[in-house]
Amino acid sequence: MDKQWNRFFAFLLRDGLIILLAVALWMATLRIGKPHDLWSVALHLATGLLTVFVAYLLHEWGHLIGAWIASGYFVLPATVAETLFLFRFDNVRNSRAQFISMSLGGFASSILVVAFLVIALPWNLLASWIALSLVAAGVLATFIIEVPMFLGVVRGGPMPTGDAFVSPPGTPPERAGAGGSSTL
Repeated sequence: MDKQWNRFFAFLLRDGLIILLAVALWMATLRIGKPHDLWSVALHLATGLLTVFVAYLLHEWGHLIGAWIASGYFVLPATVAETLFLFRFDNVRNSRAQFISMSLGGFASSILVVAFLVIALPWNLLASWIALSLVAAGVLATFIIEVPMFLGVVRGGPMPTGDAFVSPPGTPPERAGAGGSSTL
């Protein structure tokens, strides 16, 4: 996290404000109840979609916390609008154990978010069904995209590469991910 604290707090502020907006939308949605006109359908749609985005953000924060707990190397984006990923994990400097910790953090966060949504959301509202359906699709995407990478590393395979990863300068191209080179 050296030299990244300002960016960290910018992301924390951004995501905190997004969560507050989601809470405000839920309060309005709960106040009007079931949709009965175009405006209330739009409110339910916005509430459900923003809830899904918050679930995604919390999944990413889980990954970041997992990386942080394991003292992993990672780079935060230069701005809060640069990428959908909260950070880029260094696929060369980090060990398998650090990768596993980072991965498990995201998985644990997703489990907690899904459990919270299933328990907390009222089942009789359109916003709830939108949120739960799309979060379920996100969980399926995690099983398709992230779990095979995780299992590959656990079984001794190579560290993954791609947009969510970054490598230090001088890393041979075959070991560097699509994220390019960066210093921490």
